[in-house]
Amino acid sequence: MPSDGKIRVLVVDDSAIVRKILTEALSGQPDLEVVGTAPDPYIARDKILALQPDVLTLDIEMPRMDGLTFLKKLMHFRPMPVIVISSLTQASCQTAMQALTLGAVEVLAKPGGPYSVGELRLELASKIRAAAASRVRRLTASDTPRTPPPRLAASPCMPSTVIAIGASTGGTEAIAAVLPQLPPGMPGIVIVQHIPPGFSRAFATRLNQMCCLEVKEAEDGDELCPGHVLVAPGDLHLVLRKNGDGYRVGVKTGPRVCYQRPSVDVMFSSVAESAGAHAVGVLLTGMGSDGAQGLLKMRQAGARTIAQDESSCVVFGMPKEAIRAGAAGRIVALAGMPQAILSAAQARA
Repeated sequence: MPSDGKIRVLVVDDSAIVRKILTEALSGQPDLEVVGTAPDPYIARDKILALQPDVLTLDIEMPRMDGLTFLKKLMHFRPMPVIVISSLTQASCQTAMQALTLGAVEVLAKPGGPYSVGELRLELASKIRAAAASRVRRLTASDTPRTPPPRLAASPCMPSTVIAIGASTGGTEAIAAVLPQLPPGMPGIVIVQHIPPGFSRAFATRLNQMCCLEVKEAEDGDELCPGHVLVAPGDLHLVLRKNGDGYRVGVKTGPRVCYQRPSVDVMFSSVAESAGAHAVGVLLTGMGSDGAQGLLKMRQAGARTIAQDESSCVVFGMPKEAIRAGAAGRIVALAGMPQAILSAAQARA
């Protein structure tokens, strides 16, 4: 980062209109500077070398070289924080999920989707700041294709137990590393991942294909059953409600909490109220403080609470705030998170 402290951004998109909208959306942000734009990956390569940006925004569908191919090359030869800017077609959302597996740290809907200009300005600036603070790793040949991790052995868990997981920047890959290792018969799991509308369904679909648990994007009134995982839809809060001997989820709009919708704090607070000591709260990598106060409420209600450790986080923001608040009963590296979750769920039994 240059001496003036500004985060330097390069915008890569084949649409001149989109390049203009993204550039204007960042104008006036005192800590951000668009140092250049590029209509395709070849020009982007030259400008990366010349301008040394801190963060790249990247379109997926471009001429001469598609975004995924460019991203692979970039993360191998010159790793840097990348935010994928994608349309909301089903194919584009799925491709955006692939980009996250290749090292992109964030995904955002293209202008003209669900965001107003004001919301785009807020969302894009926030994601660029998170990306600039992230740990980026070099993509190696061993990273693709990914070898599925071994699944933990199944053990008895109380059906009344609830597992709640919250994450933001870097969370899609962290969750994708954890869920496939959990055995069938796990207590019901609710997830809030900060992700735009449309992409949350593609994310849930991808998780469902990776693990033995049944994963879907949550709908209002869905029952939370053992062996099932419900993912909060983008731009909607998810809350847990007691329903007789079981639980259902509510999906609703409402004010942003910690600048987020869905908010981890909203979900954790509802889990503390509805499940109390029968719950396990997990806070993974992410920028900001969302989830810290909700996790504290869960711990105060008797739930087991776990935060990801600094060394394995892409961004040690949300877990750091939770630890600072005294909300984390345990601090665990991502590699040990599946076993920690399973052990906590068994302890509830």
